Amino acid sequence: MKIKITSDSTCDLGGGLIEKNGIEIFSLTVILGDKSYKDGELEPRQIFDFVKETGELPKTAAGSAEEYENFFTESIKGYDALIHFNISSKASSSHSAACVAAEKFSGKVYVVDSLALSTGQGLLVLKACDLVKEGLPADDIVDRVNSLRAKVNTSFVPDALDYLHKGGRCSLAQLLGAKVLKLHPMICENEQGQLIAKKKYAGGMERCIRNYIADLKERYPSYDKTRCFITHSSADEGLVSLARGIVESNFCFNEIIETVAGSIVTSHCGKNTLGVLFICE
Repeated sequence: MKIKITSDSTCDLGGGLIEKNGIEIFSLTVILGDKSYKDGELEPRQIFDFVKETGELPKTAAGSAEEYENFFTESIKGYDALIHFNISSKASSSHSAACVAAEKFSGKVYVVDSLALSTGQGLLVLKACDLVKEGLPADDIVDRVNSLRAKVNTSFVPDALDYLHKGGRCSLAQLLGAKVLKLHPMICENEQGQLIAKKKYAGGMERCIRNYIADLKERYPSYDKTRCFITHSSADEGLVSLARGIVESNFCFNEIIETVAGSIVTSHCGKNTLGVLFICE
């Protein structure tokens, strides 16, 4: 059985991983003023400059059912089945549109609500690719990845809360308090696919990242050792290197992959946000 794996661009997988695994990507849309761009067409600098100049966040747009239908029609050619991964349905209407489109394919197109975003979603996409290589049928792959959704650690620590405040995800009081006290919350995706703020870290980003990874080690003593992502929104090179060194010293992943967040995620979290993402057991 030949199975095709596809995903929304919000999986934030680098080009090498996409090509290596034969993944097709459906790009969501980012809107800066009166101009629209496909996710991946924008440099992070363009987003940061837009927010600085206008005081507004970029707008993002989900795909329509018609666009997903066209995408599935092209992607499934030569395959017996297609499994598509969407950004969490709590964050976008993309999943519902993809489900409508999938109905046109007589059960050959499966749509998975990742209940995640960025490389939290990407971890499930790559797990599906692993299972395809093992020869599992599409039904079993979908069941397996659905059972893993609640085990994906999708978490980030933002350098500043300005973007989250502009997006309505934190209050003005929280924003001002964070600036005065130098607080950096851990932003997590819960089991329902919603972003929530958890523990707060105080001090500079290096200190916060050290404490954040220490908390991950304590909270998740057992984990899937296949791979881990260090994903960031154009973070300082020294901060990324620090995070990688701490992860290498405290975990035993077979592969640690560094990726830069795409336009959709960057538009909502701002510069210098960093997360360590992996599947727990």
